[in-house]
Amino acid sequence: MGPYDSAISAGSSTCSPSSSAKPSENDGLLAGAGYKVRSTELHQVAQRLERLETVMVNAPAEISQLASDALQCNPSDIASWVDSMLFEFNQQPVSMPSDLSDFSDLTYIDGVVSPAVNQTVGNNSWMDNRTPQQQELTQQLMVVTAMEEDSGIRLVHMMITCAELVQRGELPLAGSLIEEMQALLTRVNTACGIGKVAGYFIDALSRRVFTRTPQALCCATGWSNDSEILYHHFYEACPYLKFAHFTANQAILEAFDGHDCVHVVDFNLMHGLQWPALIQALALRPCGPPFLRLTGIGPPSPDGRDSLREIGLRLAELARSVNVRFAFRGVAASRLEDVKPWMLQVSQTEAVAINSIMQLHRLLGSGPTRASAIETVLGWIRSLNPKIVTVVEQEANHNQPEFLDRFTEALYYYSTMFDSLEACSLQPEKAVAEIYIQREICNVLCCEGSARVERHEPLAKWRNRLGAAGFRPLNLGSNAFKQASMLLTLFSAEGYIVEEHEGCLTLGWHSRPLIAASAWQPIPYQTQQQQQQ
Repeated sequence: MGPYDSAISAGSSTCSPSSSAKPSENDGLLAGAGYKVRSTELHQVAQRLERLETVMVNAPAEISQLASDALQCNPSDIASWVDSMLFEFNQQPVSMPSDLSDFSDLTYIDGVVSPAVNQTVGNNSWMDNRTPQQQELTQQLMVVTAMEEDSGIRLVHMMITCAELVQRGELPLAGSLIEEMQALLTRVNTACGIGKVAGYFIDALSRRVFTRTPQALCCATGWSNDSEILYHHFYEACPYLKFAHFTANQAILEAFDGHDCVHVVDFNLMHGLQWPALIQALALRPCGPPFLRLTGIGPPSPDGRDSLREIGLRLAELARSVNVRFAFRGVAASRLEDVKPWMLQVSQTEAVAINSIMQLHRLLGSGPTRASAIETVLGWIRSLNPKIVTVVEQEANHNQPEFLDRFTEALYYYSTMFDSLEACSLQPEKAVAEIYIQREICNVLCCEGSARVERHEPLAKWRNRLGAAGFRPLNLGSNAFKQASMLLTLFSAEGYIVEEHEGCLTLGWHSRPLIAASAWQPIPYQTQQQQQQ
């Protein structure tokens, strides 16, 4: 759930109207959400909310009585509501912790936090038919919910502030704020919504601030040993990788039409999950199946096994069962830029497809030895003269040099991703899939230089880069759109949306695209020279 969706929900009840300030005197952002707070009182209200929360944590036995009396006020008038609740405790105002006082006047950031649209209910007559015990429980839940909402809002603001401190290099102050956020995190539900998202992002900030060696961070989290297992669970839990595979397969199948000898080069084999469907589709071709060669690139096995060969044997058995002639070659490489075109043994008599599922962004890192990695790889891809190059990438902008911009973009993106995961029903797979996403977050936010490989860029930037490298876009077509739409019927959750953008397809959650699929073909050198003249 997005940070602006999950932090706030309508849950307060009013009995009588409150005296309101003139519209021109109210804070515009909060007024649009139903809250009445004078712009000149924002600082004081924030301090009183802090005092209220401290009092309620220190005196939990009084919450029941507080909940009952709180219904006498209109919580849309925050200042009066907080003062009334504090008065019920009959205590003197509690001073704010000194190390947090600098952040008590955090302003609302447009787009990061969007308070709930409806904060009031016309009356509480619906409670008349409830027992006193039910009414008391409902009132207690309303107060607890209000506390959690406030904590969620504050967490978002504090995370943004902490990211700004990290960008400015003020790590001691950022570390102090991280400790405050970790304490505040105990007051929200971390199983879902903003609590879960905040937990992962606070963890990433903590690693960034308190660990000085990004390479050690990656090793400490076991990045290489179990990434394939996490990838598999992410594949099973949600439709994103399935969308990537189905869409790419449909485009490759159409590109191979009429060819008797075809060769697929997969930049990230990962259990070979993508290829059984293509093998079966080739077996059903009206003109008969072609001879299929598959070259799978993957990391060396840490235990010395030839895992690529094992995957190839399983795929060969499947191909044999459906009468598809098949040959497999594994290429072990720790990094994609280490692969050389001669390793792929491409023949000029073959129709070649290059398949990259969330891999090209890993070539965008800066440094003396990586400055031209993406140009080098795109260059030798073009030299192979493939019939098609299928590219699937995260529809995000996580390759920005400024840490605050990268953090804010990641907060939006992964909040939506976690929101979509909440709608998936496969609980064990979903839990492990979240670890897969957590590691992406950690790499985006914790690492720099060559250690930061999750450098996602949006489709618009890939269009420009691939066009400059001598590729022209291919329309994925209506069949790919139908395949992707049919895929979503396998998931009962509503909210996933497939959209077409200038021949490319995106899969998103509600209005936010999260993954983009495109297809490309190299422009013949002679044609490109003529175009440049």
